[in-house]
Amino acid sequence: MNPSRPARCLFCRIQTRTKRPLIGLRNFHPSSSRPARRKPTFRNVKAEDLGLIKTTGEDFPRYTADELAQLKEKYTEEQLKALEAGEEAIDSEDLAAQGTIRDDPFRFKYLDDFSKIRPGIDKPIRNPEGNYDPDLRYKTEDEIFGDLAEFYQNTPDNMTEGQARLAFRRFEDENRWTVGKEEAERAPRDYLAPDLPEFEDPTIRYPEKVEGVTDPAMLPVLQQTGFTPDDLKKFRSKHLVMHRVVNQTRMGKIMTQYSLTIAGDGQGLLGIGEGKAGEPEDARRQSLRSAIRNMQPIHRYEGRTIFGDVQAKVGASVVSLMHRPPGFGVRCQQYIFEMCRCAGITDLAARVTRSRNPMNVVKATFEALRKQKLPEEIARARGRKLVDVRKVYYGDQV
Repeated sequence: MNPSRPARCLFCRIQTRTKRPLIGLRNFHPSSSRPARRKPTFRNVKAEDLGLIKTTGEDFPRYTADELAQLKEKYTEEQLKALEAGEEAIDSEDLAAQGTIRDDPFRFKYLDDFSKIRPGIDKPIRNPEGNYDPDLRYKTEDEIFGDLAEFYQNTPDNMTEGQARLAFRRFEDENRWTVGKEEAERAPRDYLAPDLPEFEDPTIRYPEKVEGVTDPAMLPVLQQTGFTPDDLKKFRSKHLVMHRVVNQTRMGKIMTQYSLTIAGDGQGLLGIGEGKAGEPEDARRQSLRSAIRNMQPIHRYEGRTIFGDVQAKVGASVVSLMHRPPGFGVRCQQYIFEMCRCAGITDLAARVTRSRNPMNVVKATFEALRKQKLPEEIARARGRKLVDVRKVYYGDQV
């Protein structure tokens, strides 16, 4: 082996080595390459150099007698002692150098003196556990009547109507409605955090609150239909159909929930509504709001059955409804039975031929109930006069 070969090869490598040009290579990460990293054009500017932070070199004086009197009106003695101890623990020079007030556009909009508890920031203070009373119960009717009798006996007779109304409101607020610990009623132990406050800012819009309406989505329904919250409580609703719908797209299968709901007041109003959403509960609420919005009057003969026999077809479902005498009952399919309960129909017979698809059956039944022909309309079309025989011949005794 020639010993000069390794040295000659090493020298050849040194002579033939060239500098590679800088070629922009593809990055497989979001950070920029080294040549692209440049120094900032402008230097960093501090707020102190611009004069946005103002410092005061003078020492902070002690509280005067007038200032202490004002503080005593706002704080208790224990809080004042805590404030004085905290101020003594902080050096005045550090307070003058670091306790500065900013006046730049990004400063805080308020100076908090920590005298109020803010639910959005601070930890809520809950009532003590000793306020809980396991034997707490509501007063009976006799006990409440006794309190009312005592209130009326102590009320002077020469009070005006406005004064009497204010006195009764004060009685409602101050009177106890339970028997047990007073703290358990006045300040009960609650494990729920308090509600966030509403800011007095015109740029922030809060939904309107209506007494008796807990769901904000029901407010537009009340405005569109003219119903009151008391009317909503009287309505009877039923979720008839609930199933899953799958839509095949290029992104895959999208699953949603479908709901069909009926609503009525039991006095001739009936409506059906459909809803689709990602969650079953959202679909039910949407269909219920749609059913209340679509409520329409249903004609009833004697408030119990329909006027004559009617028939309707939706899709491949054919529904036939027949009137029946008093005491016959509702003998029909389950979906039609629930619709009759909501509409206030007590005597009816129904027959479903061909397809028995639940959705089409419900829609066909609603269409059939809306297709009834009243005797007044038939008489007007024929140019005849309608007379009730029962009132004329039997004195309305039938």
